[in-house]
Amino acid sequence: MKTNSELPERSDAPARQRPEWLEDLIGYPTRLQKFLADVRSEMKLVVWPSKNDVSNTTLVVIMTTILFAVFLWLVDKGSERAVSLVLKAFSR
Repeated sequence: MKTNSELPERSDAPARQRPEWLEDLIGYPTRLQKFLADVRSEMKLVVWPSKNDVSNTTLVVIMTTILFAVFLWLVDKGSERAVSLVLKAFSR
C-alpha cells in the first residue's frame, strides 16, 4: 500500500494541451476519411463523355495539329527564303 508521500501530487491545474502538430496528426485519419467521402460524392456528379465524343474531339485535335504544323512549316520556309534573298543581295 502506498503512503501519501509515494502518491503523485494532485494538481488542480488544467491538463497540459497537446501541441498543434500532434493535434493535426491525430486528426489526420478523420480528415482523410472525409476527403475520400467528398471525392466519392463528387465523382458521382461527373458527366463522362461518350466514346463517340472522345473520338470526335481527338480527330479535331489531330487535324488542328496537322494544320498548324503545315502552316508553321510554310512560314519557316518562307522566312528562310526571305533571309536567304536578303543575305544574297548584301553579299554582292
